[in-house]
Amino acid sequence: MPISIEPPADAEAPQRNPKAPAPGERTTSHFEGCRGCGDVPGSLRVRSWVGDDGVSVISRFDVLSEHQGAPGLLHGGMLMTAFDDALGTAYTQVTRSAVTARLETDFRRPVPVGATVWLHSRVDARQGRKIYVSGEARLHALDGEVVGTARALFLKVGVEHFLRHGRPEDLEALGASREVIEAARGAG
Repeated sequence: MPISIEPPADAEAPQRNPKAPAPGERTTSHFEGCRGCGDVPGSLRVRSWVGDDGVSVISRFDVLSEHQGAPGLLHGGMLMTAFDDALGTAYTQVTRSAVTARLETDFRRPVPVGATVWLHSRVDARQGRKIYVSGEARLHALDGEVVGTARALFLKVGVEHFLRHGRPEDLEALGASREVIEAARGAG
């Protein structure tokens, strides 16, 4: 049975994390090597800002030739990557770290290479470790034509999740010692 991305009736309204960037501020990259928001070859280089309500995020990326699937058109998986990144940035407004448990995307129209895609993502609800997020992608402007919509469920996790499952050299580059990584893997 698939994991539900529909918030239950008793889910709580999102509460802004006081450590999150202020409305209007630009958010930081999840990780320098991220294929969504990182500045590495082949990434989407998604850029995001906190929305006025403090629990939503406005994001954008420019569609380049390296992002195409069909000739001259954005690859659908790249739009899903953009949604995963943007919705994942929205959850950081209410909690520090989480991982994608389920992501559902509906494609509405093709996106040409050379276009700018704007995404608006918002935290809809929260229940325990579960964070329900939704968003839409628009062509050329925040009020442009809708090219896709998405809903996701993220699960809150602690740093030990990344220590147990992440690639050691990436974790060490972030400052984790080999001993800490090995201890976390031994505890799992």
